[in-house]
Amino acid sequence: MAKVFETEGVFVKYDERRVKLENGHELVHRSEEPTELWWKLKEAIKGRKVRIVVHEVEE
Repeated sequence: MAKVFETEGVFVKYDERRVKLENGHELVHRSEEPTELWWKLKEAIKGRKVRIVVHEVEE
C-alpha cells in the first residue's frame, strides 16, 4: 500500500451559534465549510480505492 497524501490541518471549518427568534425561542444555527485541505485530499484520492486514517493533532 503506497502513501498517496499526507498533510495536517483543519479539514472543515465548523461554526455553531445560537439565534434568538422573535417569539422568544432559541435556535442553534450550524454551518460547515470545507477548507483547502479538504479540496486537496479530494483531488488526491479521486478515482482510487483508498483507506483513510485520521489522527487528531494535539494543539
